Amino acid sequence: MSASTRASIARPALALALAAAFAWGLAGCAAGTNPSSSPASSVSTPDAASDSPRPTATSTSQPVQGQCATSDLAGSIGKGGGGAAGHVEVTLILTNNGSSQCSLQGWPGVSFVGNGNGTQLGSPAQFDRSTPHDTVVLQPGGTAQAPLRIAQAGNYSDSDCKPQPADGFRVYPPGATDSLFVKDADFTACTATTVNLLTVGGLAAP
Repeated sequence: MSASTRASIARPALALALAAAFAWGLAGCAAGTNPSSSPASSVSTPDAASDSPRPTATSTSQPVQGQCATSDLAGSIGKGGGGAAGHVEVTLILTNNGSSQCSLQGWPGVSFVGNGNGTQLGSPAQFDRSTPHDTVVLQPGGTAQAPLRIAQAGNYSDSDCKPQPADGFRVYPPGATDSLFVKDADFTACTATTVNLLTVGGLAAP
């Protein structure tokens, strides 16, 4: 057999051997793929904290189960624990005017309003976090109440306070994003936001 004939036979055999080796290598690579190198899942999971009950002694941003609708509540100012030099203490009362029981828990947001149009006057009330604040269940006609301490505007100079008669209070029930108006024109507000006249305690059963 001539050399040229042997070469022509060897070339197809070599091509077949190379093709087989290439196919085997691909299979080995596929079998050796590391699962941990695959892309992470982009599916998000629900935040379990969003379904958690509202924590005790924390912010008023989350409503409790059976939260009272602001539209079912009426506010009023009642007698409080008296007062001391430079301030008075009254009671903020929220009444359930709805047809079914509801709940409130925490500190209401309170601020003076005036100008006959609900304009906020000065800084909102600070929270007295030392007061009890268990969940209060209000039956129809039932109430929850919070102590509201009001410093006298006369404790401050006119330049520091910028006093103005108030029309009453804007009140945000705990966990609510809408407010109600409580009329009471017996107080003078400081419109300067550097002065804080109001301190409110947690809502409690009467």
